[in-house]
Amino acid sequence: MQKVVLDTNIIISNAISDKGNPAKIMTLVSDKRLIICYNAEILSEYMEVLSRKRFNFSPAKQKFPVDKIKELGLLIEPNVSDIELPDESDRIFYDTAKAAGAYLITGNLKHYPEEPHILLPAKFMEAIGQ
Repeated sequence: MQKVVLDTNIIISNAISDKGNPAKIMTLVSDKRLIICYNAEILSEYMEVLSRKRFNFSPAKQKFPVDKIKELGLLIEPNVSDIELPDESDRIFYDTAKAAGAYLITGNLKHYPEEPHILLPAKFMEAIGQ
């Protein structure tokens, strides 16, 4: 089964709309057709962003994705890489994907190096034949 690490923007997109590729990816996770990889730092980032006032998500909507990821996901504790990234806060996603041998799905390719395992949601869906 294919492993994925989801950048926070994918979690937020899914919380905003149940349509589109981020929602399809989360459905594949819920259906146990993908394994989502995470760690405490990633979950903390998800919760921090989901709880921002500008999104106005209910407490249940903030908590649901994190609970689902803990229930279905694979805990990965990566080593810290020394690759240069434009935003240091993205390192945990990059390192976790590398350690897990997973795709890193993001809406912000410019935050990461050009590598074949780092894809936009639409390209990921193409890559897995969905």
